[in-house]
Amino acid sequence: MTVSPVELASLMCSRLCHDLLSPVGALNNGLELLADETDPAMRERCMELLADSARTSANKLKFFRLAFGAAGGFGEQVDVREARQAIEALVAEGKGKTLAWLVEAETLPKAAVKTLLNLALIGADSLVRGGTLSIGAEENGGQVEIVVQGEGPRVLLDAEIRRTLTEGEGDTAVSARTAASFMVHSIVAERGGSVQVSLPADGIVILGATLNAS
Repeated sequence: MTVSPVELASLMCSRLCHDLLSPVGALNNGLELLADETDPAMRERCMELLADSARTSANKLKFFRLAFGAAGGFGEQVDVREARQAIEALVAEGKGKTLAWLVEAETLPKAAVKTLLNLALIGADSLVRGGTLSIGAEENGGQVEIVVQGEGPRVLLDAEIRRTLTEGEGDTAVSARTAASFMVHSIVAERGGSVQVSLPADGIVILGATLNAS
């Protein structure tokens, strides 16, 4: 089974739309409530909800632009601060989630940044009851090594996502749910690298990738 570039783009769009549906829907609902509400205190509350939903929508769009898109405006090297800000916003939206940032490099190759962002997305999703997402990356000897660790009271990593990360396409069709893991596998394979995934145990899951820097 082969996933065409058009199919993969469609799956990425499906994932983006799925994640944006809730905050954009909240914006619409908030505007409807604001139009009918006359109580000053309730109108102020509506405005706060609208601001929260707008901020969430903008944060998700920024994250997906870097993780899934062409990242226009950046060359082959991407300022790591852009990735950190995008991940911080992603983690902040999750209840009870915190970020431990362990990346010292100022820039990383675009392919490495996309890999890091998508692994962070998968790691954050695995923290179903909150926890800490720790991210490390370094360039050494012409290779970039990336490690994402999720630790929390309940950590779940779908078996199909795990398989797609390490093996890519299989007998099961790639879906919007596994699109990010397929993208990671594809990017790393193109750069002559590999992806490592630990089975969730004792509230910890570790995702790793090694790929050529150029």
